[in-house]
Amino acid sequence: MIRFLPVRRGWRRAAIGAYAVAGFAFFLLLMLAAFPFGQLRPLVEQRLSARFGRPVTIAAIERRDSFSLHPTVTIRGLRVPQPRWAGNGDLARIDRADVTFPILSLFAGDLRPTALTISGARLNLIRSRDRKKNWEREAGQRGDAGGRPSLTRLDVRDMRISYRDAAQDRAFVLDVTADPARGLRASGPGVVRGSAVRVSIAGAPLAGGSGRWPFRARINGPDLMMTASGTMAHPLDTRHMTLDVETSARDLKLIDAIIEAGLFETHPVHLAAHVERQPTKWIISNLTGTVGQSRISGRVTVDKSGPRTRLDGEVESDRLDFNDFSSPESEAAARAEVRAHGPKLVPATRINIYKIAHTDGRIAFRATRIVDGNKPSPLTDLSGVLTLDRRFLTVDPLRIGLRQGTLSGRATVDQRNGETVPQVTLDLRIAGSSIGALAGGAGSVTGRVDARALLVGRGSTIRDAVGASDGWIGLAARDGSLPRKIAAALGFDAGRALLADEDQRAGLRCVIVGAEVRGGTGKVGPFIVDTSESRLEGAGTISFPSERLAIRLTGAAKRGSVLRLPGSAELTGTIREPDIVVPKEVKSVGNIFKAIGRAIIGDQGPRATDADCAGLAAKVLR
Repeated sequence: MIRFLPVRRGWRRAAIGAYAVAGFAFFLLLMLAAFPFGQLRPLVEQRLSARFGRPVTIAAIERRDSFSLHPTVTIRGLRVPQPRWAGNGDLARIDRADVTFPILSLFAGDLRPTALTISGARLNLIRSRDRKKNWEREAGQRGDAGGRPSLTRLDVRDMRISYRDAAQDRAFVLDVTADPARGLRASGPGVVRGSAVRVSIAGAPLAGGSGRWPFRARINGPDLMMTASGTMAHPLDTRHMTLDVETSARDLKLIDAIIEAGLFETHPVHLAAHVERQPTKWIISNLTGTVGQSRISGRVTVDKSGPRTRLDGEVESDRLDFNDFSSPESEAAARAEVRAHGPKLVPATRINIYKIAHTDGRIAFRATRIVDGNKPSPLTDLSGVLTLDRRFLTVDPLRIGLRQGTLSGRATVDQRNGETVPQVTLDLRIAGSSIGALAGGAGSVTGRVDARALLVGRGSTIRDAVGASDGWIGLAARDGSLPRKIAAALGFDAGRALLADEDQRAGLRCVIVGAEVRGGTGKVGPFIVDTSESRLEGAGTISFPSERLAIRLTGAAKRGSVLRLPGSAELTGTIREPDIVVPKEVKSVGNIFKAIGRAIIGDQGPRATDADCAGLAAKVLR
């Protein structure tokens, strides 16, 4: 006979145990439903003090009902002092707050109010220059896990929020109200980087606290306008929302004071985009707009999941003017520099990234058309990838289309280890260009041009960095032509230069220039201009950042000279505005008569030979 009695007893014991647990839980629930929460005031003060790292005080906690699974608790006289670094006063002071919450949430250890009424509140939010926030936990304490609010009703009367941010130079004072009929309203004055603004925010009634919650926000001022409209996943859930944004500002840096993406000063800006906010990310898509007269489009992701902001994106332009991405002040300074010292080949573009201390990222960029104000630009198009990693900026690859040929390579700006002046590395090549294209389309000299520059130096602008650089500069022009009279003059043959017809031409075998650069001064060698008629050689220096030339020139004809002048000439001036100086002794009456005498007797000195153009080109283009 089979006995089931032990099994039955086991089930009976399990059932009794389950009933006991359920009974205990029910008893605990009843106790909490009738619990006098006012007795918890010392414990709440203790927990809040530990949370903020300073003594939080509460005048009273009162329960408004005697028994409920959704009790309402009144908190009076809540005071949270400022941390010591933020000065005197309070972070928060609330005269009265009525909080309704489900008892069951206490079992989960996560109190989520369903209804909140606040009357008489003052919040003073501060962020220091080193980005310390007075509303965050003290260093070393764990932050909140976050999560969506669960409010189904919000009433706010007589609430003011003051916000001061030294890191971004902005401040706001907002008066806040909320009720079930009109929803949430906040408005008040502010200042962003010295520019006055007015802020307004409006949100729909909570409508039960579920579903998407529409809202609108606006910042309006003479120098900055920004509007945003969209929805949050749940009421007051700023960690999950989508919105459409439109903004206009005097420059990108003013917009950056709001979005904190590490942007810079520019010409006036108008942008629009669709934005998705995730807990630690801003995803910006359908970006369109203008910076000055330049048109841009693209997408950018701003990731704030770590201690450093990270940017990733793609930006395109079908009309790009580099001047639009500099401030009017820097442009005025550049014009004054040109008036004072003449035009320069190396731009004075600022490349100091010291203040971009908390932003990294990767941005791919492309411009299909480049302009220079109302003037034609020597550049046609542009593409590359910009990478920033802890104050180390790399542009690689970099490709710039010229009117003829391309400029390509890489550039870096290194300000790691707290360096206030960046180290700049330029590794650039010009391929397939021409003398005419580089000269702006003017001139009677033709020839293919290739060039190489590898320079490393320190400076807050490209010009300053080149002016303190070490490295190599090389240029080779080949397979061209030039007026015959110029070719004769390069060989110091004054007779053929005077006798040659205007339409006669000579072959340009090569122009070879190389310079070893040390401390911003380039020692020139080789320096050769080789034509079918003559050969010119030079030796001297190119000094940066002034770009001044000091090169001694000597020339000789490749066949008998008609009237060869002895001596040498000096190439002076600047790279953009060179000048040839013939010493008085060279062009003196005595030397001219000597040249005539040598022409009569046939003694014209040594004749030049063809240069090794291919070998010299390979040397300087290394």
